[in-house]
Amino acid sequence: MNTVLRVLVVDDQPLMRSGFSMMLGVEPDLEVIGDAADGAQAVETCRRLRPDVVLMDVQMPGTDGIEATRLITGEALARVLILTTFDRDDYLFDALRAGAGGFLLKNSDPQDLVDGVRAVGHGHALLAPEVTRRVIERLTAPTAPDAGDGSPAPAGSRPVALDELTARETEVLRLVARGLSNAEIARTLVVGEATVKTHVSACLSKLHLRDRVQAVVLAYEAGLVHPGE
Repeated sequence: MNTVLRVLVVDDQPLMRSGFSMMLGVEPDLEVIGDAADGAQAVETCRRLRPDVVLMDVQMPGTDGIEATRLITGEALARVLILTTFDRDDYLFDALRAGAGGFLLKNSDPQDLVDGVRAVGHGHALLAPEVTRRVIERLTAPTAPDAGDGSPAPAGSRPVALDELTARETEVLRLVARGLSNAEIARTLVVGEATVKTHVSACLSKLHLRDRVQAVVLAYEAGLVHPGE
């Protein structure tokens, strides 16, 4: 029997909250346990209801989604899936530093949103391809910020030992860094998606990485992949 994931929907627009709640609520393995109109309410509701996943908007009055994510993940109250419109790049990187486990665009396909909630709820980091490209652009920019404040560091700024990875794991890591999903990697390598998941998990474990976000950062910092590949 599949575990039912308990979801909290956070958005300052009532129609968005209602739409997301209806979309997720029809899934047999997802239960929308409540919603919140701002970050402060989201944190309070998380403390009270303990959802598995918070579907978090970024731009909200008062306590925004970034600060709410920082508080929620800091107290280990729930995992957070950020919905972004890319109005500002710094939202993305602030969310990364705040501990968000996934990022999707608000105009994503409904099934991608449902799958994203499931992925983050089960502990898998999720990056939309567009988000990965933004990470890559910032990492490879000549003026990329120093990592001392938690921001991505310039490519090649520190060596990383990758010799523990097998040849296939290294290949999978390169494809992850290029922004491919597990399904796309499986098609590229002509293997099953379950096999790809195993390789990705091995990469994260051997390199002591938390999620795919850190894998992208590491691959570019180590020179394993380069812009334009």
